[in-house]
Order: sequence, then structure tokens, then C-alpha cells
Amino acid sequence: MTQIFAMFRRILPAFAIPCLALVLSTVSAQTPSAGQTKILAPEDLTRVIPSNVFFRGQTASVQLRNSYGLRFPDGTMMLTALVDSSGYSSGIRQKYQGYILSEVPLVIEGKTLPPGAYGFGMLSDDNFVVMDIGAHDLLRVPSQTDAGLARPRPLAILPGKNPGSYRLYEGRKFVSIKAR
Repeated sequence: MTQIFAMFRRILPAFAIPCLALVLSTVSAQTPSAGQTKILAPEDLTRVIPSNVFFRGQTASVQLRNSYGLRFPDGTMMLTALVDSSGYSSGIRQKYQGYILSEVPLVIEGKTLPPGAYGFGMLSDDNFVVMDIGAHDLLRVPSQTDAGLARPRPLAILPGKNPGSYRLYEGRKFVSIKAR
């Protein structure tokens, strides 16, 4: 038994140093450089996006394949995902298409949204609505249409026109967002 421990002590450093280097490179790859915000794609979000979210007395399953987020330079995040709202009444289902989780205040088309958990939807009348978890409207702003978007996705976050601003897309419709 002591021979096994002696052998383990000799080979441990040979494995520990590369493993530590791999862990540190993974952590630094996930943390944005100083002053930069990183757009997180669905594959980056597997550890932080919940599988279900609470909204208006029920839970809805989250569509991980239709999720995005932002990691800000200080490590805080804003996450968003489309949800399966099939169990909700038609009135709520028309407005409730996705979920926003934010650790920071957001400015959406010039209006401030405090940190929290919210339902959202892109409405047919070219408005974007954000609701508290009780389905009460908190914010309603006009959405825009990007006819030149080459490959619209069900949900996406792309860089905006101004530094520090981003566009939250549902198909070709979008709203401008940034951290406050």
C-alpha cells in the first residue's frame, strides 16, 4: 500500500499542473477582459440557466437552445431564454414568450428595469412588454424590425450600434438593451 502512495506522490505533480492550467484557462475564457461585456451563447449557459422558471402561479420549462446572456466586466450577468408557455391562458401566452434574469439594472429602449426575474414578449403590435412574475406589465416599449438580419433565430443577443449596447432579438424584431 505504501508503494502505491509513493508512486501516487511522484506522478501527482505531472497531472496536477496541466489540470490546474486547464481550469485557469477555462475560467479566464469565461470571464470577459477588463472593460468588455461577453455575449453568452446557449452552450455557455448550461450551468446557469434554470430548467424551469416560475411565472404567474406556474412553472414553465426553459428552452436552453433558445437562450442567451451577457456577462458584464464585473462578472454579473443578464440571462434570457424562451419558455414553453403552453400551460398558460391565451391572454398570458400572447405576451409571455420568454424570461429575463438580471443581476444589474437594464436600460431597454431608454427605460430602466431593476435587477430581477421577469417575463417578456414581442407583441404583434410592434411592442416589447416586460412583466413581473405576477404577469403585471412593468414596461412597454416599441420594438423595431431588422429586415437586413441574415439569419434570424427564435432568440438572440447581438451587438448594438453604440458601444455597450446590445439588441435582444426575437426573430427579426428587436429592442436595444444595455446595463445601467
